[in-house]
Amino acid sequence: MYATAFLDLPALTTAGGTVQLPGSKSISNRVLLLAALSEGTTTIDDLLDSDDTRVMLAALRDIGCAVEPGAQPHSVRITGLGTHAPRSPARLFLGNAGTAMRPLTAALALLGGEFELFGVARMHERPIGDLVDALRQLGCRIDYLGNEGYPPLRIAHAQGVPALALQAPIRVRGDVSSQFLTALLMALPLVATQQDVHIEVQGELISKPYIAITLQLLARFGIEVAHENWQRFTIPAGSRYRSPGSIHVEADASSASYFIALGAIAASAEGQNGIKIMGLGLDSIQGDIRFVEAARAMGAQVTGGPNWLQVQRGRWPLQALELDCNHIPDAAMTLAVMALYAEGTTTLRNIASWRVKETDRLAAMATELRKLGAQVEEGADFLRITAPARAADWRAASIHTYDDHRVAMCFALAAFNPARLPVRIEDPKCVAKTFPDYFETLFSVVQTAPQHIPVICIDGPTASGKGTVAARLAQRLGYHFLDSGAMYRITALAALRSGLAIDAAHEAQIAALAQSLPVRFEGERILLGDEDVSSAIRTEEAGMNASRVSALPAVRQALVALQHGFRRVPGLVADGRDMGTVIFPDARLKVFLTASVAERAERRHKQLISKGFNANMQDLRADLEARDARDSTRSVAPLQPAQDALVLDNSHLTIEQTVEQVWVWWQERQPFALGAQG
Repeated sequence: MYATAFLDLPALTTAGGTVQLPGSKSISNRVLLLAALSEGTTTIDDLLDSDDTRVMLAALRDIGCAVEPGAQPHSVRITGLGTHAPRSPARLFLGNAGTAMRPLTAALALLGGEFELFGVARMHERPIGDLVDALRQLGCRIDYLGNEGYPPLRIAHAQGVPALALQAPIRVRGDVSSQFLTALLMALPLVATQQDVHIEVQGELISKPYIAITLQLLARFGIEVAHENWQRFTIPAGSRYRSPGSIHVEADASSASYFIALGAIAASAEGQNGIKIMGLGLDSIQGDIRFVEAARAMGAQVTGGPNWLQVQRGRWPLQALELDCNHIPDAAMTLAVMALYAEGTTTLRNIASWRVKETDRLAAMATELRKLGAQVEEGADFLRITAPARAADWRAASIHTYDDHRVAMCFALAAFNPARLPVRIEDPKCVAKTFPDYFETLFSVVQTAPQHIPVICIDGPTASGKGTVAARLAQRLGYHFLDSGAMYRITALAALRSGLAIDAAHEAQIAALAQSLPVRFEGERILLGDEDVSSAIRTEEAGMNASRVSALPAVRQALVALQHGFRRVPGLVADGRDMGTVIFPDARLKVFLTASVAERAERRHKQLISKGFNANMQDLRADLEARDARDSTRSVAPLQPAQDALVLDNSHLTIEQTVEQVWVWWQERQPFALGAQG
């Protein structure tokens, strides 16, 4: 997961491949709570691993459920409360998870005990008054601890659940959030022991497909709820939750919308047939599968089976549409970004519920779409979007994400704009709410021309700090990292292990070996295949061998293609001695770090002493001077600044100050207005 302050996406051109989606958030948290209310143990497979499910799992542990990892990845075993009372008192932190806050409030109010339910600041701005009013109709004692109608809440049933008024129908509004009705449907079976319990929805019920999910899952746990035109629901007398033993969570249909849209927007990569989505089929129980209908109406070609979808670009440009989005409120946000690629004006109606989600999504989407150059009309419950008329009308934009995962995910698709402009996504880690690996998954199936992928080169002599600076800069930007010095050190190590002397006589053999070295950089670890060689290549001897290897022209040439392979979306920071002059001459920023020989010798001395090696300052200085002379006079790619490099003498700068200076230079070259800089 990207934890950077922002993530810059380069201009993207094609897409192709297969993605495996995470489990549905809506299904995951419903199933977790239903398992917790049941007798027996339920094994849940393919559970979504996200912020929302983590807070739900933590809450279930706090109230006394046994939670254990299952035998498979993304599997968990929940032993439910059954007839046992929940552990009380308890304070439950629920983050910004509406799918945890609303149902848990209802369930705990009917189970008895003392509970305080709270979340992040935004959760305390999300209404819950209609649900609390419905529970108070029954006789539940629930207090607001802050603003009336909003969390945090206290459930005050220290003496057990009071006598409940179950004879009359429980009334709840249906036009604010379907989660209020879902919460009641999941909680009321706990008290429908002697008589039928009825719920009446006041006003139009929005998001009916989400209620359909709730009803289907209730049936899996032994509760058959009848309804009359989605306005009156009946929970039968004698209801009792029974574990199904095991249950599978299908992939998240809302998350699928981004990859359905990707297939509709992007031309297929060579040799690919668009995007294949695994874990979700056209027979999904989730309402957001109907996003497929909207995507097809705009021009996407979508086929599918029981557990897969295949999406390709069809009509181009896409066709604008006018759509009542009541049935796909979350996925409809993706349609707003698809409208950027549509001919005509797209109108999304009946989306007032956007205003009470993780943020005011109506206002947020309108604001961010305008940044990109779209014409947008925002109404009380609609958006009307007209795409930029020409490529020249698009603008590079820094997208503010409002701590809203869906804003971040859908606006990543703006990187396919015809103006070939990058897009900045602020606070990319907010996708952890439902899809922690979203950007990694996206990058695995998108392509672009190498010239669109930004490269920062940090060159310089030995002990100038270039490796540390480049690694920290890459981490700060969320870019890939290439330590070219490590490539030569690893080549030398591999040659010696193969019995090859590092000299001109074995140049061709070493070059052949270098062409296919399985090198990977994972944080501070350097891997050769599956072996961590980080320590083995950091000795002084390894450094001398690397310098000898780098003097062999055929080896240097063999490593060029290998190093070019590290230029991948979203970008690359590469350090070495010829990154800006030979390997990436088109790099957008080239920095040549230097420092006095005395300072570099001092740094190397401290480094070696800290690792327990003996070191002589005079010998180190002489060695550095010899390396500088050898590197600067070699016939192939001598060590020198690129003509367009910025030279930075960091003799009197800390690593942090050096990184900050390079950071500032990079930001000055970006097309975005000042936004999150981190």
